[in-house]
Amino acid sequence: MFLRITTTLIRPTRLCSALLAISLCAMEYPCAAQEVADVQPKVRDDVVTMFPHSQTARWWVSGQSNVVFQAHPEFHADYSGPHSLHAQGEHATSNVETLYLGYQLGRGAEALLDVETTGGHGLSDALGLAGFTNLDVVRNPDLGQAPYIARVQFHQTIRLSSDDVQVDRGVFSLATKAPARRLELRFGKISTVDFFDANGAGSDSHLQFLNWTADTNGAYDYAADTRGYTYGFVAEYQSVGWAFRFGEMLMPKVANGINLDWDLRRARAENYELELRPALLKARKSVVRLLAYENHADMGDYRQAVARFKAGVDTLPTIENTRRQGTVKYGFGFNTEQELPGTARAFARLGWNEGQHESFAYTEVDSTAEVGADITGMKWHRKLDKVGAVVITNGISADHQLYLHDGGLGFLLGDGGLRYGRENIIETYYTLHAWRGIFLGVDLQRIWNPGYNRDRGPVIVPGMRLHVEL
Repeated sequence: MFLRITTTLIRPTRLCSALLAISLCAMEYPCAAQEVADVQPKVRDDVVTMFPHSQTARWWVSGQSNVVFQAHPEFHADYSGPHSLHAQGEHATSNVETLYLGYQLGRGAEALLDVETTGGHGLSDALGLAGFTNLDVVRNPDLGQAPYIARVQFHQTIRLSSDDVQVDRGVFSLATKAPARRLELRFGKISTVDFFDANGAGSDSHLQFLNWTADTNGAYDYAADTRGYTYGFVAEYQSVGWAFRFGEMLMPKVANGINLDWDLRRARAENYELELRPALLKARKSVVRLLAYENHADMGDYRQAVARFKAGVDTLPTIENTRRQGTVKYGFGFNTEQELPGTARAFARLGWNEGQHESFAYTEVDSTAEVGADITGMKWHRKLDKVGAVVITNGISADHQLYLHDGGLGFLLGDGGLRYGRENIIETYYTLHAWRGIFLGVDLQRIWNPGYNRDRGPVIVPGMRLHVEL
């Protein structure tokens, strides 16, 4: 069944066809062939893209396609509401395709552009879970599959030291070396979590975990539209031992909305992150990130919504009726990763936000903790394979609990009632490198108290993934 489903879904689209044509055309030019010849991996098993990528050209062209199939069997539910995970068995498939373009303008400046298209949908249209099972899902299925500009940005690196360090060339930066001390500035359309709360072992839904709260701090209500993007500015200071970054972003006009508010006097998001790189284990990479954010937007108040309901003003608690422009929501995060002996890595996150004001942009989580690890397949002679596991626990504030208990709806949750319990999640995956840029994966998630409701669940969600790097 899976082969039949994916064969239908990955039929070439216009975007993939255009990307394939560009890549093949580039390979025809002798100058391009000369540029990439010196970066071809000597060992065939090291080839992780369908086409070679130059390490010296001023331009960049690449792409990816990610297809995720998930299902769950029928599970116990005493009742269901309009925003519940469906208790009957269901399945869903999503796909995301992206074309990445870049050009080095000179003197540390470069322009970057991503064009993206999404299709399919998530289980229960991405409702009913705070830690939803598939990060690729767009929460508004009515947006359609037409290609759109996901990111477009100007990136400037300012040298602050004479010595250089090696850096990875990729879709967010085309340089292969950079000043050891530098200031990096970015303007344009971005994803906030491209630069904040990143984690080497737990941020990539294409090759690692799929759950929203495994790949990003669930309590980080980061500025984004429905698709996960915003316009903003990021300034980042980098040195060998530490880094600090600041971001000013636009907030959506309404919770989970596609339209952004351009009036910074009333709506904006400030993001701060300190990154430390202590030497905790000899010759093993250690990273600690400390995050803080503050959102200003037309947000509602859970406590006020419940008070209006109890006073008979509203027939149900309705967060939209308490919205006030300029409302402030803030939170904090902790993020760490540690290389271990062999090829293993451990990682962890903690997160908290004040929980009185409505979840607005990411998901309905006010506190979270996760711990996980991954390891490559070196010991079983599959060095580009990877296996990982994570344990997550998510919670919400007392005001948020009462709002859902009395029948209120958030943009993701609303069972019509609530017998509160923390939403606990275990996820594990195996990613197999099949050939060149083709990766196959299996994923399994088990979720207790879906939507924080002890009257529902647990639910098991198996899944499969096909990822292609062009």
